[in-house]
Amino acid sequence: MYCIRPRALPRAFIRPTQATSTHAPFRTYQKLPFGRGGPQYQRFSARSGISSFFVNWAARPTFYRDVGIITSGGATVYVLNLEEVPVSGRRRFNFIPAKIEEALGESTVAEIKQQYAGQFLDDADPRARMVKRVLERLLPFAFREGKGLSEMSWEVHVIDSPEMNAFVVPGGKVFVFTGILPHCRDEDGIAAVLGHEIAHVVAHHTAERMSQAPLILIPILASLALDISFYSANMILQLFLSMPASRKHEAEADYIGLLMAAQACYRPEAAMEFWARMEKSGQHGPPQILSTHPSNHNREEKIREWLPKAREMAEASECAGMGSIDLEPAQMAIVPATRVTK
Repeated sequence: MYCIRPRALPRAFIRPTQATSTHAPFRTYQKLPFGRGGPQYQRFSARSGISSFFVNWAARPTFYRDVGIITSGGATVYVLNLEEVPVSGRRRFNFIPAKIEEALGESTVAEIKQQYAGQFLDDADPRARMVKRVLERLLPFAFREGKGLSEMSWEVHVIDSPEMNAFVVPGGKVFVFTGILPHCRDEDGIAAVLGHEIAHVVAHHTAERMSQAPLILIPILASLALDISFYSANMILQLFLSMPASRKHEAEADYIGLLMAAQACYRPEAAMEFWARMEKSGQHGPPQILSTHPSNHNREEKIREWLPKAREMAEASECAGMGSIDLEPAQMAIVPATRVTK
């Protein structure tokens, strides 16, 4: 959207702009520069200075040489920081070290523990034991694929809250809300959820999103020089760059998590069944094009396409001769328990 500045309008027709924010809160480790929840529309007095800088720069005799040097340097940095995502094999740009990613996770863990103080289940709670049991079966396959994951200090925290959510913070801290457990139904369903969340850590998606910040910053600065509002430029970049990238990460985590769960001898079909239940529960969210996540229906269909590969991975693992895994009754369904505070 182009903002055309009116000329010589009477003062009575000029209304002051107001900065508003309607974004919902989100997890700290997803707070990236110019991501969701970024600053809203605001007229920058420095915009004319940015425009003047580019105009003056373009008039210099060294302009084309400068552009060539910057382009060559940027291309070199980009190529040198290309890497392959484990399991999926996707090529991506990432220059953020894993240690920085983990440091960001530490601050997130402190915030979560403060926010949900008194709601963490005791380790003896059947639900906490069930989640821990599933995690212990998944982690060896995560360690096999993710570099440095075995060196992390992994922890499991089950929060007694109706929120239908679970996530793994960079650094190996696992958080599961009891509200999602009935939708998981059994350990196969928990494996589908935890496999997806662990996959984000295996693929270092947080570091990749942080690496994309300069790619978003450059177009925004250029838009200011062209007198396009910050809000308009940010919304366009969110729609066509950030949101599609987030949906790609979610789909990739679905794929990696599905294969890990299959190798750990969990039913891969459980992931498809989980998203079908989420669809029926009314957890639709906004239209996919306006969301950072694929729709539940599309996730279910993609997992259906990946099932042959998951079954192939299961047959190649030690599950081949195991057949159906017999679980104790306490493992087969979510066991209700009283709330334990700490």
